[in-house]
Amino acid sequence: MSKLAIVYWSGTGNTEMMANLVAEGAKKSGADVTLYSPDEFSQTIIQDYDKIAFGCPSMGSEELEDTEFEPMFSAVESLLKDKTIGLFGSYDWGDGEWMRTWQETCKSDGAVLIDNGVISQDAPDEEASEACRQLGAKLAAA
Repeated sequence: MSKLAIVYWSGTGNTEMMANLVAEGAKKSGADVTLYSPDEFSQTIIQDYDKIAFGCPSMGSEELEDTEFEPMFSAVESLLKDKTIGLFGSYDWGDGEWMRTWQETCKSDGAVLIDNGVISQDAPDEEASEACRQLGAKLAAA
């Protein structure tokens, strides 16, 4: 059985909905899934997982949330080499630049990205919901 961590921060609940949909898709594909908030996830815990889904909405001028999520992500970033990861998050405005930047950062860190990140403007619609489920299933199968 595949063991998957889903680590997310959500201010409005939209990214939390996405995290639950990723978990749903992964569980249906047989993965053992644990959801974490940024304050629960650490350099010690990341070593227990080969597969991780990270979720964070776009904040400010299209960047990761900087008080909880970004500090956690920076702390574990050096341990992403060869980890299979997926990225997801919601946004209210912009064009997804934060996700493209985040993908490039993860690739530079040596992570193995599953697809492009899943983004949703505000709450996930049916298309974004299905993309989240598929992300979970692909992580479980990787």
